[in-house]
Amino acid sequence: MRDAARQLQSVAEELLGTGLPLRLRAWDGSEAGPPGGPVLVVRNRRALRRLLFKPGELGLARAWVAGDLDVEGDLYAALALLSGLIWERGEDARGLGAALRELGVRAAVRRLVALARPLPPPAPPAEERRRPGLLHRHTRRSDRQAIGHHYDVGNDFYALVLGPSMVYSCAYWGGPEDTLEAAQRDKLELVCRKLGLRPGMRLLDVGCGWGSMAIHAAREHGVRVVGVTLSAEQAAFARKRVADAGLTDRVEIRVQDYRDVADGPFDAVSSIGMAEHVGAARYLEYARTLHGLLAPGGRLLNHQIARPPQRDEGAYEVDAFIDAYVFPGGELAPVGTTAGLLEEAGFEVRDLESLREHYALTLRGWVANLEREWRWAGVLTTPGRARVWRLYMAASALAFETGQLGVNQVLAVRAADGGGSGLPLRTRDWR
Repeated sequence: MRDAARQLQSVAEELLGTGLPLRLRAWDGSEAGPPGGPVLVVRNRRALRRLLFKPGELGLARAWVAGDLDVEGDLYAALALLSGLIWERGEDARGLGAALRELGVRAAVRRLVALARPLPPPAPPAEERRRPGLLHRHTRRSDRQAIGHHYDVGNDFYALVLGPSMVYSCAYWGGPEDTLEAAQRDKLELVCRKLGLRPGMRLLDVGCGWGSMAIHAAREHGVRVVGVTLSAEQAAFARKRVADAGLTDRVEIRVQDYRDVADGPFDAVSSIGMAEHVGAARYLEYARTLHGLLAPGGRLLNHQIARPPQRDEGAYEVDAFIDAYVFPGGELAPVGTTAGLLEEAGFEVRDLESLREHYALTLRGWVANLEREWRWAGVLTTPGRARVWRLYMAASALAFETGQLGVNQVLAVRAADGGGSGLPLRTRDWR
């Protein structure tokens, strides 16, 4: 008799204390749960062993990356239905991991063990960063390793996901009808206008990625740009783009830690989607370094993902899935913390703009690109890596839509002699 799905549903509902909101299909072909929506597919018993040996988000992530778990139907709808049950979000949330850790030898856990038929724990998927917690020291070496893990997975794969713009940060949308390419161009132009770029200025682009900001600023605003990245693959790609654009006399791309840049001062600094990699313990050092690289009157545009503040900030834990598979060593902070540290470093914070809804649209655009070319994605990187990116981008889109994550552009100034900021009285004119 094929009834694994019914047994799984019963165990899960006892553990969680509530009904499962979507349909299950088990390895024996059986199904259980409400019809008509997305289906959570448990392809084999190994998925259960992963969860038993690593309760919570990391065990589920391993099962997903390895292909032991899948979703048929709308992935966004499935994640929205499951998010409050499986992923532990917020200080008061109780997810499946917490239930498993607390219930010990209760009958439901014994039944799950019987269904899983435990053997030695399955090895983590190859895409998992081993011992990711060590990367939170944020030494030069560990930061290079973390950036390599995330970005050196194939420029062709990123081109498939990001599209022609090759911009891996939140776009700036006029409306959902915009194209991703147009929205990314508008974001780059918004950054240039906030920085007040003019011909002859020097711009430092920290975390320059594949060179899109550097090329746009040099081509459209006549500035000289130094772009720094820790990714050798990104740098090689960016240098070719710079050469193809005929901008080698104005744009230099370096494989260099921002802490080692020694040829300031610069008139402006852009840091777009890079500061998430800095780490809480190093953030003040980051801010002071950029302040020191700016000429008096120079502007910093810091574009950074944020999380809501917690009642006990000391209890904040990095997301296990993100840390192991996506951004090893990455840490998020509330925007107020970021602004305060920039001020402590000597900056005057002059403008803050939230682009939260813009990032949700951007991520949905990237997921659409990935799903449209899905058969090629696993060829250009690995099938597991493609599954990582699909899950993290879809889940992140929902997090931005529901306010669990935010993203902000903070414009800060290193005051000139006498305290002048160089900004117009009506700041949003961006002149």
